[in-house]
Amino acid sequence: MNNSNHRYAGFKLLVVDDNQHNLFTLRSLVSRHMDVEMLEAESGKEALELARANPDIDLIILDVQMPEMDGFETARMLKLYKKTSEIPVIFLTAAFKTEEFQQKGYDVGAADYLLKPIDDNQLLNKISTYFRLIEKERELNRMLEQKVAERTRELYQANQHLENILRYMGEALLVLTPQGNIRQVNPAACEMLGYDAQELEGMSIGDVFEEQGREQANAFMGMWLEALIRAGALREIEAAFIAKDGRRVPILFSRTAIVDQQGEIDEIICIAKNMSGYCRVDEAESMNPESEIA
Repeated sequence: MNNSNHRYAGFKLLVVDDNQHNLFTLRSLVSRHMDVEMLEAESGKEALELARANPDIDLIILDVQMPEMDGFETARMLKLYKKTSEIPVIFLTAAFKTEEFQQKGYDVGAADYLLKPIDDNQLLNKISTYFRLIEKERELNRMLEQKVAERTRELYQANQHLENILRYMGEALLVLTPQGNIRQVNPAACEMLGYDAQELEGMSIGDVFEEQGREQANAFMGMWLEALIRAGALREIEAAFIAKDGRRVPILFSRTAIVDQQGEIDEIICIAKNMSGYCRVDEAESMNPESEIA
């Protein structure tokens, strides 16, 4: 045996045989070579009760020839219950003669067969093989869970970073639906417009945009979307917001369309810079007649 250094501590084995002498032999053999916890049942009924009470059983060694409920029926019943359906079963049999017999076992979920009288080394090797497979699967699951946890942490940190940028950026950010309804805003947008985020979300961009009338606002939105579809982005457009208290807020406005895999607009990102206190150079010059003389 090459498993002397690996005794599979922490594993749980259920052995089912109606013959107490066979159970004693198996117990003695396994305990000599492995540190596994071993449960014993003398009937199929007892095996089912033990398996349901101990869903952490790793492997079942199951005698085929038992009175009342044989090994095949016991295995079939184990497969019916979610908690026990995945436990591998090794059949013990003295009547392993025909393909039909083998197939019957595999049909009810047998993982393997062992012939009686039991060859000690063969039995220990089979048990070791299944425990190694289980160990490998658990290690892969641990690695996968670790990677998922790391990725979740990275995404959380990236999300927090992005949220901080949006929270503290000076420009107003409005995320719109393709129809022009406000989906999301940042604090700067709320401050600029005098609304709470909850009030703004669901409103139309036309509700806060300076427009002479609803028809013009709708026409403007239509032209907007057409231009966005053609160009993907519209930058530095002079416009104005109308705040909640009726104030006119002059802005420099940029819009970018985010498209989905089908090329349809998924959402529109709008960034508005408050231009209050700024004035255009040509306006400043026209207001200063001395500039013409100079």
